Amino acid sequence: MTIKKLHYVSGLTLSIFIGLHLFNHFYSVFGADRHIEVMNTLRPIYRNLFAEAILLSAVGIQIVSGLRLVRTSRNTAMTNVEMLHTLSGLYLAIFLIIHVGAVLSGRLFLKLDTNFYFGVAGLNTFPFSLFFIPYYGLAIFAFFGHVAAIHHKKRKQDILGITPGGQASAILVIGLLITIVLFYGLTNHFKGVEIPKQYEVLIGK
Repeated sequence: MTIKKLHYVSGLTLSIFIGLHLFNHFYSVFGADRHIEVMNTLRPIYRNLFAEAILLSAVGIQIVSGLRLVRTSRNTAMTNVEMLHTLSGLYLAIFLIIHVGAVLSGRLFLKLDTNFYFGVAGLNTFPFSLFFIPYYGLAIFAFFGHVAAIHHKKRKQDILGITPGGQASAILVIGLLITIVLFYGLTNHFKGVEIPKQYEVLIGK
């Protein structure tokens, strides 16, 4: 299997998990308890030894293969779509390294349930929010940007009269709207979330 195919397969694998993850985050609109309830329903699918081994392998393969693909194409002129593909991929690689490392550290060393409150502690606490708002926002948007760029490259036909470029733009708009909705839920409708005491270690208390 070529590096490009390996990158594509690992990306598809991660996209399934990311789709479930974003679906879970959507339920934060209805409150933290509903988010955690949906999370507990989904966890048996991906939080087991077999699934986690596949996911962690996919993360490693995605990052290494992605960096190698960027390296081989760095001396060629890029279109706007190729630039979006590359930059969104590089940001996702950085995000995955930080995010996966943080979740594993929270579980293994801090002995915390890496649930809703683990994810939003910094997001809802100043000055940590100055980092976490762009950190999470760019990650969601980069995911949809990466999907949009791939779609634009692979799709050759119009859909309902919409060109591949228009379709890619629609994916970006959908990604932006989803980002806003998720922030609405993860910040308790922009009013802020009260962080339970056991999670205050994440914000230096």
